[in-house]
Amino acid sequence: MWKYQKKLQYPIDIKKKDLRMAKYLVTQYGGSNGELGAALRYLNQRYTMPDNRGKALLTDIATEEFAHIEMISTMIYQLTKDASVEELESVGLGSHYAEHNKGLYPTDSNGVPFTVAYFATTGDPIADLYEDMAAEQKARAVYENLINMSKDPDVIGPLLWLRQREIVHFNRFKQLVDIYLKEKKA
Repeated sequence: MWKYQKKLQYPIDIKKKDLRMAKYLVTQYGGSNGELGAALRYLNQRYTMPDNRGKALLTDIATEEFAHIEMISTMIYQLTKDASVEELESVGLGSHYAEHNKGLYPTDSNGVPFTVAYFATTGDPIADLYEDMAAEQKARAVYENLINMSKDPDVIGPLLWLRQREIVHFNRFKQLVDIYLKEKKA
C-alpha cells in the first residue's frame, strides 16, 4: 500500500540544543492541532468519501501527515540530544522525563496526552472536508506561532516547510469540496 523512503521530506539538522523549543514543538506531535490528529482524522474519514477521488486525497494527505510526525519527532530528538535531567526539569519537562525518560509521547506542550476527541467525523463528506480545512488552518497557525518563538534557522527552515504543506493541504481539500458541491447541484 505504501512505500517508505528512509529519508525525511525536508532535511533536518539542528545543531543547538533548545529544550524550551522542544517542549513547545511537541504540541505538533500530539496536541489538538497536531500532525497525529490530522493523520488519524483523514484515514478515518476516507471511508465515507463518495468516490475514489476523495478516498485517495484523504489517504495521500494522511500518509504525508505521518511523514510530518517523523519530522517533528526528529526535531524534538535533535533539540533535546544530550540534555541532562536537570536541564529537562529546568524547562518543565521533569514530569515527562519521570514518565517517559527521553522517549516521545504524544502530548501537547502542556503535557496533556493525545486523545481521539481532538478530531471529528460526521460521515458527511462536505462537513468532514470543512473540518479538515479548519484543521489545516489551525496547524498553519500553530506553525506560525512556533516560528515566531525560534531564532534558530535550523528550526525555522523545517517549520516554514511544514507550514507551507498545511496551506497546500487546505487548498487540496478546498478543491475537493468545490467539486463535490458542484456535483451536488448538478
